[in-house]
This record gives sequence, structure tokens and C-alpha cells, in this order.
Amino acid sequence: MCGRYASARKKHELLEEFQVELDGDPDKELGPDYNVAPTKNVYAVLSRVPKEAGRAVRQLRVVRWGLVPAWAKDPSIGSRMINARAETLAEKPSFRQAFAKRRCLLPADGYFEWMPVEGDDGKKRKQPYFIRPDDGGVLAMAGLYEFWKDPSRADDDPLKWLVTCTVITTDAEDELGRIHDRMPMMIEQDRWAEWLDPKLTDTESVSGLLVPASPGRLAAIPVSTDVNNVRNNGPDLIKPLPPEEAPALF
Repeated sequence: MCGRYASARKKHELLEEFQVELDGDPDKELGPDYNVAPTKNVYAVLSRVPKEAGRAVRQLRVVRWGLVPAWAKDPSIGSRMINARAETLAEKPSFRQAFAKRRCLLPADGYFEWMPVEGDDGKKRKQPYFIRPDDGGVLAMAGLYEFWKDPSRADDDPLKWLVTCTVITTDAEDELGRIHDRMPMMIEQDRWAEWLDPKLTDTESVSGLLVPASPGRLAAIPVSTDVNNVRNNGPDLIKPLPPEEAPALF
């Protein structure tokens, strides 16, 4: 499960990093968020074919984390749909249409997971780890997005449509699997174009793009338990614990 992550890059950095052609929400800019939690607004990179264009255009949009299927009666279901298992994307009614047609990339600096460890008093506690690319680069998490139409709002209401997303997860590699058995699925840059292509609707072909990260690609860093509280934010949340406070991972 991926239930928290950090996304602190500025919009202009993401537009350049992901070779975005269109700023889909020019009036919205999210601030650095070191404790992204479900139901928060996040950046998503996606490709859509505008009515006036004959090809897909890559864009950056602000969406809400927690996927709300088009058929949902209300958006409350989103809080339970923050993750989608890669193994069952083509089968689950909540995800299969989006998997075929509405795939996205969710930029992150890294994500958090918690590992049970034994304290000095012999009691178990959960130690948070910040897991990030070892080279300090951006983490392009595989995601799906959906549009939900609010039947209670007028057609000209700017809040009529809600755009939401979910993070696709996979089995964690051996070392990271000791912290948690699941991890976000990452899409390497050479697969971005195919993954985002809305005209690629064959789910068997799309499934072939889902390749777990190579061992050693990510680094796990023990961090403060301050991240446990969603009200806490700031760069200190991803700062490594001093060696004397850090538990031995392996």
C-alpha cells in the first residue's frame, strides 16, 4: 500500500521534466507537500486528445488522490480507492476502464512506508522510511485517473466534474519488501509515451509496460515519526534520522 508520499517540485520543473505540452490547470499551482495524504490535490501527467486536435497532447493536471469511478453514487468511495493492484487492473470494475483508456503518471520525490521494529524497551513500534530514487531523480508513479460528474450541480458549475486518481502498486523488491510487501509501480522514462497514450487500449499490451523497479534503484531512509501526523509538513519529514537514532534495517 502507498498511503503517503512527498511531492515538492515546482510546477515549472514538472512541466520541463515530463516534457508537458499543455498546462491543464494554469490558474492552479500546488505548494511543496512533504506529506501527501489521500484526498489531497496532487499533480498528474496525462495525455488527452483535444477536440480541436488530431493527436494526444501531454498535459499536467491537478487531480484529487482517491479514485472515484464514473458510476459512483457519490465521491466518498475515493478515500478507499487510493491504490490499485497491478495484478488485477484489467479485472476490477473500478479500474478496468481507466486502465484501458485513462492512465497517468504521478510525480513524487519519494514515498513513505512503515516497518515494525523493536524499541529499547522491547516493545514494537512502527518506524517510517522515506523511499526515494537512489539518484535523487523524480519518481514517476504509475496511476489511473477518472472523471466523476456531480449530479447535484448545474452543468455550468466549474465544480460539476471531479477528476481523481489512484496509485498502482506491485510486489516490493526483496530489500524493500522487508519494510512493506507492496510498493508503487514506477514507469521508466522510455515507457512514458506508451503508458500515457490514450489510443493504446489493449490491456495486455499495456500490462507489458508495468515492470517493477530494478533492485537497488531505490533507497530507504529512516525518518522521524513526525510524518505519522498528516498535519505535519516540511522538508524535515524526509531528513534522515541521526545514525544513533536510526534502527538497523537489514
